[in-house]
Amino acid sequence: MAQAKKKKRFFDVEIPSINKTTQIRAFEIEDLNEKYMKYDLTRILRGKGMELQLKVKIVDGKAIAEPTRIKLLPYYMKRIIRKGTNYVEDSFSTPTKNAPIRIKPFLITRRKVSKAVRRALRNKCKEELTEYVKDKTTNEIFEDIFSNKLQKTLSLKLKKIYPLSACEIRILKVEETTKE
Repeated sequence: MAQAKKKKRFFDVEIPSINKTTQIRAFEIEDLNEKYMKYDLTRILRGKGMELQLKVKIVDGKAIAEPTRIKLLPYYMKRIIRKGTNYVEDSFSTPTKNAPIRIKPFLITRRKVSKAVRRALRNKCKEELTEYVKDKTTNEIFEDIFSNKLQKTLSLKLKKIYPLSACEIRILKVEETTKE
């Protein structure tokens, strides 16, 4: 006797951090549990090339996606860097309220600056970011990045060392989630 073939169907997945709903193909909704998906935020953020990686969880028969990683796309970074400027990058891990995260800030100065100024910017940036995220959850931090709140406050504090033409979070990644 021949077995009936299963057909993949579309299932709705809610993304509460950006208030959107999307669809993913699977045989059953349970197959989506612990799956990763990518979502392009370029249109939502009005041209800022950003990609969001989400982890799908099944809660009460509904698929809900939580952000695990955000990445600034390379074409956007090339576009904001101009000739005659310096950029400052860093990478560090810091704890939040519910999980440790890895942050990679990306700062662009207005003109060429000395190594001492770049080092001062890097150190102050790390200090301010660790202070900012220590009492927030990862979802709150992702929402602050989407609304540009985190970058704006960071830029205003770093302006006292040297004025920046751009202050972005290149990558923000949740390293390991704890059970809630």
